[in-house]
Amino acid sequence: MSVFDGLKFRRVYSPIHNLDPRIKFIYVCAIFVIAIMFGELLPLVVLFLIQIPFVLLAGVKREWIRSMRGAAFLATIIFLTNFVFAYLGARGIGQSLENAVAMTLRFIVLIESFSIFFLTTSPDHLGLALEQTHVPYEFTFAFTTAVRFVPVLAEEAQTIMDAQKARGLELERGNFLKRIRNYIPILIPLIVSAIRRSLELAEAMESRAWGATKKRTNLYVLKMHKGDFILAAMTIGILAVAIYIRLYLPIPSINQLLTGIN
Repeated sequence: MSVFDGLKFRRVYSPIHNLDPRIKFIYVCAIFVIAIMFGELLPLVVLFLIQIPFVLLAGVKREWIRSMRGAAFLATIIFLTNFVFAYLGARGIGQSLENAVAMTLRFIVLIESFSIFFLTTSPDHLGLALEQTHVPYEFTFAFTTAVRFVPVLAEEAQTIMDAQKARGLELERGNFLKRIRNYIPILIPLIVSAIRRSLELAEAMESRAWGATKKRTNLYVLKMHKGDFILAAMTIGILAVAIYIRLYLPIPSINQLLTGIN
């Protein structure tokens, strides 16, 4: 469940936390587009390294590492699937391995960028940013509530798993189907708890007359600052360079580079 730690906001004073959520979301979308554009390994390595300074500046290195560690299981499945199908597609072992690593790194880059965004963006500021971009408040409230509750449910699932293991439940024993059945005692209490939380939230919303006022006001208003313009310029520059490289420059593979060196 540590992958969901990357969706839980950490209140730390840093230059990245102080950036406008709208600009950070545009940056994340740009990284997403660039990662989809390239299937080669070298550009994806550069994309991965570009975001590490953001992690260090934000001071969320520990939480970011935990989210990367939590994504390792899915990354392993992606690697094995791509390697097997590439190898069966009459490709060599070297090319199949590079292709599998590239697809895995693409997934890691996407997880990395969204992890940085959610770790450094308060749900309150995120909801305020959506409202100021004229997104209906009902959708804004539903989205920010989901962002708040995903890490909470992940922690509760881990608590239930620890409690069931203390009662003798062995989650890692047996074949694949047996392991799936072992998770039924985890899912049922988790679903019941989620329903209970939703009912409590509905009662709290009714007691506060949610939706009675159509024209809502906010105490704070998001404004662009110098750091936001710098990040916006960096985002545009990175996207422009990526598009130029994709259209006009050939990207060598690792095998070609090694062959050229030899």
